[in-house]
Amino acid sequence: MPLADYDYELPVELIAQEPFPCRSDARLLVVDRRTQSIQHRHIRDLPELLLPQDCLVLNDTKVIPARLIGKRTRTGGRWEGLFVQHSPHPSSPNLWQVLGKTRGTIQIGETVQLHSPDGKSDLQIEFVARNTDNTWFVQPHLAGTPGLLLAQIGWTPIPPYIRGGKPLSYDKERYQTVYAAHSGSIAAPTAGLHLTPELLEMVKRSGTSLASVTLHVGLGTFKPITTENVDEHSMHSEWCSLSAESALTIQQCRNNGGRVVAVGTTSVRVLESAPEPFQAFEGTTSLFIRPPYRFRNVDVLLTNFHFPKSTLLILVRTFGGDALVQEAYREAIREKYRFFSYGDAMLVS
Repeated sequence: MPLADYDYELPVELIAQEPFPCRSDARLLVVDRRTQSIQHRHIRDLPELLLPQDCLVLNDTKVIPARLIGKRTRTGGRWEGLFVQHSPHPSSPNLWQVLGKTRGTIQIGETVQLHSPDGKSDLQIEFVARNTDNTWFVQPHLAGTPGLLLAQIGWTPIPPYIRGGKPLSYDKERYQTVYAAHSGSIAAPTAGLHLTPELLEMVKRSGTSLASVTLHVGLGTFKPITTENVDEHSMHSEWCSLSAESALTIQQCRNNGGRVVAVGTTSVRVLESAPEPFQAFEGTTSLFIRPPYRFRNVDVLLTNFHFPKSTLLILVRTFGGDALVQEAYREAIREKYRFFSYGDAMLVS
């Protein structure tokens, strides 16, 4: 499959720069695979679009303050980076894996002085080794878990297409789902950003059940495809889990003739990574969903609009049907929907 087949032109003004004041006011493009139809709604209409026997599946991962900003000790030049994961090693149990950018080239042994958003905390990191995927192993010069140190010096990891990656004070709350519970993501599972406690309560009152999965969003979710052939792309693995309680709730939904409604592509990847027969599991997934993949455990998908040539767009087009989802994207552009993390959403049933 040529990667060029998944390209499309998006006017830059449709890239959302701010969230809606009320999360559930976002627009919702409803795509019906059975009737091949498209209609315009809002996220607040979600309870009436679900059935009492359905199950809404949420990714309850929590975004960590993974963005790093500092200065190179040797040159004084600005350095920006992203914490990817904790990478313990027998000789260095506190190594971090990071992505970074700066003018010039970082050398092994260099240090960067990180500073916190409030300017009250600092942390020096030393560059230990460079990896083949352009990430680095760095050694913090201060004892402490990544969670503790990032809480002191980390910034909200707003994507670069939002205000050039410059976070504002409200991003700490708004770039996080209201049901986030387990820390570990370096980017938000953005479909869930639209949901409010009130909306979820309405969903439950209508009879629809809720279930949670966890997938910590890492490089696997947003790593760009660099090969011309989609099949040659290699996904990074990401940690995920499906609890026994959630597995039982989802199985009961299926037994009652309900639909499993995945909130976001990350929830899809957890559900589709579950073993057969469907049951609880915990581990890593590097599942790359692309044609001719056949979905086993997901019936409906709530998702944001995704980047051209991305693994997320490929997943959505595989799920919704190639021609129908392409038409849905054209319709969204014609009707000036807002795209990407803080943008609008689509419901593919």
